[in-house]
Amino acid sequence: MTVTFLGTGTSQGVPVIACGCAICTSADRHDKRLRSSILIEADDKVVAIDSGPDFRYQMLRANVQHLDAVVYTHEHKDHIAGMDDIRAFNFKQQEPMNIYADARVEAALMREFPYVFSEFKYPGIPQVDIHPIGLAPFDIGSIHFIPIEVLHYKLPVLGFRINDFTYITDAKTVSDTEKEKIKGSRILVINALQKQTHISHFTLDEAIAFARELGAETTYFTHISHRLGKHADICAELPPGVALAYDGLQLSI
Repeated sequence: MTVTFLGTGTSQGVPVIACGCAICTSADRHDKRLRSSILIEADDKVVAIDSGPDFRYQMLRANVQHLDAVVYTHEHKDHIAGMDDIRAFNFKQQEPMNIYADARVEAALMREFPYVFSEFKYPGIPQVDIHPIGLAPFDIGSIHFIPIEVLHYKLPVLGFRINDFTYITDAKTVSDTEKEKIKGSRILVINALQKQTHISHFTLDEAIAFARELGAETTYFTHISHRLGKHADICAELPPGVALAYDGLQLSI
């Protein structure tokens, strides 16, 4: 099973246009970060976690020719805004896209994309099959998902453990109960927004402390803002076993 990082960035602290800062002008491809998302490829299924505003370009850039499902972490725009672009897979695969979402995300999708869920189906609109999820484990083909609930300030957000790989975005606090689900992961992915204190995201120091507490063999940071700094500079500051993820990074899990 393979994980590809489609995006490792965030809307938090990212300029709308190139502003001339060190990140925007960097020639290092590791500093070119689209909104956070990953692709999981098993022998029988291909699944994306989240479809942010960059979803269409991410699919093209990664040459994704088939997609079986999209699993959502939470309802913020930087994680759902690209859902409309599943229509290309509808057309190619001639079937609805399987959407896995909790009740809040489902309500947000219906609010943001009402035409998808209207009684009158306009020709060419995205076709979806909604699969409600909560904290109970679920399977998509051979891929076994264990949901992990974290708090993004006061908003519950789902992370997921798949085999010995755990993926979490938009976390500020994690309960001891949910930490138990993470323990034993070989690879842990968590958010590290910036160095400065933030109300709803781990800072770099908080993410490092969390990585040490959970003790994964390797921890990667994602959901990285411009404010964190350049990839090479931050990697030089990190302890052993901890690294910044980057767009296009592939892992075997």
